[in-house]
Amino acid sequence: VQLQASGGGLVQAGGSLRLSCAASGRTFSRHAVAWFRQVPGKERAFVSFISGNGGRAHYADSVKGRFTISRDNAKNTVYLHMNILEPEDTAVYYCAADLDTYDLRSRHYASSLYEYWGQGTLVTVSS
Repeated sequence: VQLQASGGGLVQAGGSLRLSCAASGRTFSRHAVAWFRQVPGKERAFVSFISGNGGRAHYADSVKGRFTISRDNAKNTVYLHMNILEPEDTAVYYCAADLDTYDLRSRHYASSLYEYWGQGTLVTVSS
């Protein structure tokens, strides 16, 4: 599975962006996908997770109520809809994927469990 993240950019606080994670391969629906973000000098942090069939989603506390994850398996794409953006959301956002297993669903926040990663897309939120 190869992943391509896109949709980042510069936005004012309170604004919105939609990130996309496009995947190659015929088994995309068997893969769960997560978004992580990273700022310089800090570890990559979990943002959101969606199961292979889209039936289960998880969010970091810091983005609950503002971000929504979704997927379109017919298009091999996962989306992260980001609303009410804050300067603290500024980071490079990465999408990651791996087979949708019980273990992954249980520990969806652990970046080490994901084998496939996109290249990252920069989101900058100005105050």
